[in-house]
Amino acid sequence: MTAARRGWWRTGLGVVFTALMLFPVYWMINVSFTRDQDMRKSPPYWFPVHGTLEGYRAVLEQQGPYLATSLIVGAGTVVLTLAISAPAAYSLAKLRPRGGGVLSFVLLIAQMIPAVIMAMGFYAIFLSTGVLNTLPGLIVADSTLAVPFAVLIFTTFMSGIPDELVQAARVDGAGALRTFRSIVLPVSRNAIITVSLFTFLWAWSDFVYASTLDQGGGHQPITLGIYHYIGNNNQQWNAIMATAVIASIPATVLLVVAQRYVAAGVTAGAVKH
Repeated sequence: MTAARRGWWRTGLGVVFTALMLFPVYWMINVSFTRDQDMRKSPPYWFPVHGTLEGYRAVLEQQGPYLATSLIVGAGTVVLTLAISAPAAYSLAKLRPRGGGVLSFVLLIAQMIPAVIMAMGFYAIFLSTGVLNTLPGLIVADSTLAVPFAVLIFTTFMSGIPDELVQAARVDGAGALRTFRSIVLPVSRNAIITVSLFTFLWAWSDFVYASTLDQGGGHQPITLGIYHYIGNNNQQWNAIMATAVIASIPATVLLVVAQRYVAAGVTAGAVKH
């Protein structure tokens, strides 16, 4: 009975804390369906009694280009991050080059550098090279946030791959590149999904690089779209919240679909067999 009561208390506290954390999300959805004349009602409606889709219609008409840009930047950042981090992690985990420990430490330090400092450096470089206010510039900048994390995740996962697999491939005549492509990458599926998910979420939610490197360009992501929308329509809160709801859908879907792979990829290497 005592153990059962403790279990119920823990479950109840978990439910309460979860409800508190998710309440802003619920209120965002509620306001997105609320009419303008009901926004200042006191007490407010806890449910959209007189629901409206005006906010969503305005978002679909005005925020489409921002959403498309975010999708392109997110997908491009994932591809570039995987192309750089997976081979680098394979080298650190299996080829073990000299200075690999120092490189891993440098990557760890790189994650501690504030993004605003990196943004200032990228602004000067992009201005001189002519890639300011462009999609490739945003993709390169966003990938610098993900590559150090991705290398560490891949290195941990690939270190757990049995050396016998790599040695067997070498006995069969496969070189380092063929072993990486045919053996290591298929086994590292969970790590690839984990890195891809986090990279996409970082690129999708980026505001510092976007506001610094694409202030007046024609390729602005959804974070800047929401920022400009708030400034231009600060009374249409249903449209603002509808924008936030639509911007949250891709991240939510990816998290729900890939959650079991993420758990496996993050915890890989934590247990020795």
